[in-house]
Amino acid sequence: MECRPDCGACCTAPSISSPIPGMPDGKPANTPCVQLDDSLRCKIFGSALRPKVCAGLQPSAEMCGQTTRQAMVYLIELEARTAP
Repeated sequence: MECRPDCGACCTAPSISSPIPGMPDGKPANTPCVQLDDSLRCKIFGSALRPKVCAGLQPSAEMCGQTTRQAMVYLIELEARTAP
């Protein structure tokens, strides 16, 4: 499945505990990553600098839904269910 243009939900909704260039302590949930560009695409996609958790997240119909809002709701709910 291809990422939806101008979405960025998977780079906003989840918390990331590993360092990201520009975010050395990771990022909290529901916060856009500093590596998102103006088109909501990852500036470090394919780079070794990209956290492994990000590289391992693959788009799916269930996760992405039909809209960015649906993706955000799904991912924020998943974040809440998996929080320590």
